[in-house]
Amino acid sequence: MHTRFVVSAMLVSVFVAGSVPLPSASTPSSVAALLAPAAQAKSRVRNLLDRLLGESMPEGIVKTNGRIEATQVDVAAKYPGRLTDITVEEGSEVKAGQVVGRISSPEYEAQLRAAQSNVERAKQSLAEAESEITQRNAVLAAAKSDFERGQELVGKQIITQQTFDQRRRNYEGAEANVKGAIAKREQADAAIKSAQAEVERIESILHDLVLVSPRTGRVQYLLARNGEVIAAGGKVMTILDLQDVYMTVFLPAAVAGRLEIGSEARIILDPVPEYVVPASVSFVAADAQFTPKTVETQEEREKLMFRVKLQLDADVLKQYSRRVKTGVRGLGVVRTKTATAWPSDLQVKLP
Repeated sequence: MHTRFVVSAMLVSVFVAGSVPLPSASTPSSVAALLAPAAQAKSRVRNLLDRLLGESMPEGIVKTNGRIEATQVDVAAKYPGRLTDITVEEGSEVKAGQVVGRISSPEYEAQLRAAQSNVERAKQSLAEAESEITQRNAVLAAAKSDFERGQELVGKQIITQQTFDQRRRNYEGAEANVKGAIAKREQADAAIKSAQAEVERIESILHDLVLVSPRTGRVQYLLARNGEVIAAGGKVMTILDLQDVYMTVFLPAAVAGRLEIGSEARIILDPVPEYVVPASVSFVAADAQFTPKTVETQEEREKLMFRVKLQLDADVLKQYSRRVKTGVRGLGVVRTKTATAWPSDLQVKLP
């Protein structure tokens, strides 16, 4: 009722303005120049009223009310800690990958130092194993030489069988010692890899403690402040993706069923009705709104309303991203017949 009263009042104002007699042709040019802006304003108001009342919409073009929205992305903590170094405020413009805050965690920093110490210890064990292998190989070489010489001497009965058996045992023991030293080296090498993997794991945690913006956009809400303790998964801020802006409208089934994904659309915002923003149909809901999903009569089916998204043109968003305001109301205009030409007052017009 309020909307009808406002529109009626605007119509009365226009009609009254139109009934006022204009000066004759003999009016001085200076007076005509003063009246020209008023005439232009009158024309704009009439066009706006026509759009609101749907009087200027040709067949195949449908208008409806809608609201500008943008995709929201949350910046959250992957690991718990104390929030520090928040560098943005609500309304700040941010770039993808920009650091917007940090989480301090002395526990993980201490774990990193311990893991790095384990790496150094494992490397030292590897060096000791390498040295032991060298020593064991020298002993093995001497034992092997004694064993091979003993084979000749025992055959000539220069040494006893007992002495030869002792040399064989020394040789076999030296071989076993070398194999044991090699096993220690492999164990030390595995310990190094394990310790390095632990260092990488903790470094990845510390890397995730640096909060970065996942998208280019604007900070909509700041949900936490410096000094607060954040739990794992706790939200810190919400960012609007200014490259993914759209108007949400609701259209009856008879109109929504004829829309083509990707077809052209127009958006006219209430604060700046003199501009016409290009858009495209990017989404039509599969389920109806406001009414039951299953209806039996044609009369009820005609009441079905479907949610439709009109995506703003990407090039326009890049150029005017700083002017984007979510929540702004306006008109969304779509075509059910792509062959229908846009009227002159719906041709794209930007600042």
